[in-house]
Parts: sequence; C-alpha cells; structure tokens
Amino acid sequence: MVAEVLTGRSTIGEWLRHPEGRPLIEELLASSGHTPEELAPVSGMPLAQLVELSRGALSQKAVDDLVRQVNGGVLPEVDPAAPGWEERVVPGRFEGKTVIVTGAASGIGRATASRVAREGGFVVAADVNAGPLEELASELPDVLTVAGDIAQAADVERIIAAAGQHIDGLANVAGVMDDFSPLHELDDATWERTFRVNVDGLMRLTRAALPSMLAAGSGSIVNVASEAALRGNAAGVAYTASKHAVIGLTRNTAFMYGPSGIRVNAVAPGGVATGISSSVDSMSEFGRERTGGFLGLMPPVATAPQLAASITFLLSGDGVNLNGAVLPSDGGWSVQ
Repeated sequence: MVAEVLTGRSTIGEWLRHPEGRPLIEELLASSGHTPEELAPVSGMPLAQLVELSRGALSQKAVDDLVRQVNGGVLPEVDPAAPGWEERVVPGRFEGKTVIVTGAASGIGRATASRVAREGGFVVAADVNAGPLEELASELPDVLTVAGDIAQAADVERIIAAAGQHIDGLANVAGVMDDFSPLHELDDATWERTFRVNVDGLMRLTRAALPSMLAAGSGSIVNVASEAALRGNAAGVAYTASKHAVIGLTRNTAFMYGPSGIRVNAVAPGGVATGISSSVDSMSEFGRERTGGFLGLMPPVATAPQLAASITFLLSGDGVNLNGAVLPSDGGWSVQ
C-alpha cells in the first residue's frame, strides 16, 4: 500500500499516522520538549496552521522542509480542490457597513476584524494591546484601531466615537479565562476580573452602541459566549458563570430590540487555538482533576478563522432570520 502524499495542508493527524511523517513530527516535538500526544486536540488542523499558532516558534520554512523530507526532497504542488476547509471571502458582504470588533489584537477577534475588512467593511478594532492592533491596521485597509479597555467608561466612549454616528455591527469578542478554580477556592480578584471583561465590558459597549442602531432601525450584534455557557464542566466557576451571563444578555437584548430591527446572537466556541487559555501550571489542581476527563472528550480544536466564519455569518445579512440564537461552533462538543 502506497502511503499518502503529505503537504502543509495535510492534517497533523495525517502526519502522525504516516509511517515517515510521524518520526519527523516526533523529532520536531522532541527538540522543544513535547510529545505527539500533546497534539491530540489539534489533530484535525493542517500542519501549516502551526506556523501562525506558534507565534514564531515554527517557521513556514521549517514546515516546507518537513514536507520535502517526507517527499524525497520535493515540495509537491497543493491541489486547490483537495479536501479541507479554506476560508471563502465573500466580496462586498460588509460593503458600506461600520463594524466594531473587540479583542481584535489576536485570536478570534483579529480573525473576525480581518474578515469583515476584507469583505468590504470599515472596522473599528479595539483591544487593550496596542502593538498588535497597529500590525493589523498596517495589513488591511479600512481598519481604525482603538487601544483601550472595554470595562472603562472613557475607553468605551472613544470606541464609539471612532465608529462615528452610524454603527451597523458589533462583535463582542474580547474575553479572559479563569484558572479553573471551583467555588471553594475562588478569590474575589479572579471573579471580579473575569466579570469585568466578559460581562461588564460587553454590556457597557453594547449599551453605548444601541442608540445608533435604534436610530437607524437596524443593526447586528454577535456576542462570543463559550462552550462553558452550555455546560458546567468546561472551565472554572468564574468563567462558567460569566459566559452563562453572556447568554442571558444576548437573549434579553434580542427580545427587547428585535422589533426595532436589531438582531442579537451569540456564538459558543468549543476548543479554539488562541491565546486566551490559562497556563496549565496556574490551573487549580482540584478543577483540573474534576474537568480533565470531560475535556478529554473535546473534539479537535478549531482555528480562529473558522470561528470568524461563524461570527461573520451571524453578523452579516446572511443571518437575516436569526435573532436570539446561540450557535455552538464547537465541532459537535455540545451534543456529547
């Protein structure tokens, strides 16, 4: 039996199942003190995606070298019709629209801001991290950056002012994770920080954007919740409670403003390859022990652009008949 041809678009799982590909991956991981088992959550992800996710630790040249090694020194051409997900930009989908995206410096927020901009929208990209925001603006047209904290009233005012008098869309992506602490270990600082960003900031920015949408008689808001909003075993108590609150905010706001032409929906991501997760070393041992078996059932993680595809669908006119919906963009985790 002839082994399949591996490319950068081949999944990590395909590389690990390949008789010549696996040793190469094992060697690459060993050099940084890791094992193939650690890649299980991203087994469905193309190998080349690790270039972006590694934040410089793995270069495109390194991936190309792996592909050459497994193919006798040749870098095969990639068939554009080969199986696998590819982002399909819809030209003009957000043409003439002004959309605010929070958490835009990295991960899901950055991918969402990028996609809206590439589909013709004017993006107000907000985040507490100014440096990465400027990088985003330098890469794309029609992106205005605002470095600020959505939990601070003055920064919310600056974000709204940057958007101007007409706000068509708002993607509330910014969020922070907890350390998986159960209630008996929870400290006030973790609770307050988690709610300050995940709930209070989301509420304040949405509240500030609504008058513009009410005046226009239209608007679309997408809140990023979490798989933790749908279950109790995916995070600590602070994060879980905060994301349940996001669902409550979404549904009530959808009910209140639906007749005014404003749609409010939520996306509940499962595992996503972003920088939001807490360090494993800082996790509560009690929380890690209780949730570990359940998290082991999590489907392969998604990429930020895949989540952006779900968010921009709801944000755009394609979501015309959806209001108050909670879309589990989780690879089927929520049906387990």
